[in-house]
Amino acid sequence: MGKPSKRSKEDAETKAERKFEKKLQFYSKIKETIASLNVEKSIKKKKRRSRLKAYDLSALADNLPDLKPPKEAKFKLNSKTRQSLVLREANQFNAVIIHPAFQSNPMEAIYRHLLSTQPQDEIKRKNSKSSSMET
Repeated sequence: MGKPSKRSKEDAETKAERKFEKKLQFYSKIKETIASLNVEKSIKKKKRRSRLKAYDLSALADNLPDLKPPKEAKFKLNSKTRQSLVLREANQFNAVIIHPAFQSNPMEAIYRHLLSTQPQDEIKRKNSKSSSMET
């Protein structure tokens, strides 16, 4: 434990200057780190954008025809209407099973039913009729 040394004014100034220089170095390191992180973030954003462009289906949506949303059912399905619906469907199902065309060839009967009930373009109907006549 020696004698306390007397510090001169010059030593105090140089010490303050050294502290100030250290602070400046610290702040410059922080600025460099922040700048590098910002660069990394911008690179990641660019990659994300390029990935999103690959999945952009807006051009496909433009070429598709406009579809109208299906109309909602006008009746509410409570227990009474549900029961009547089930009875109607069961009767229809039994009628289909009993029908002789269904009993002879079920797949052909279903196919004919779908052809007559499903909306199709005239071209598709002509193609399906010609292909079914050939076989």
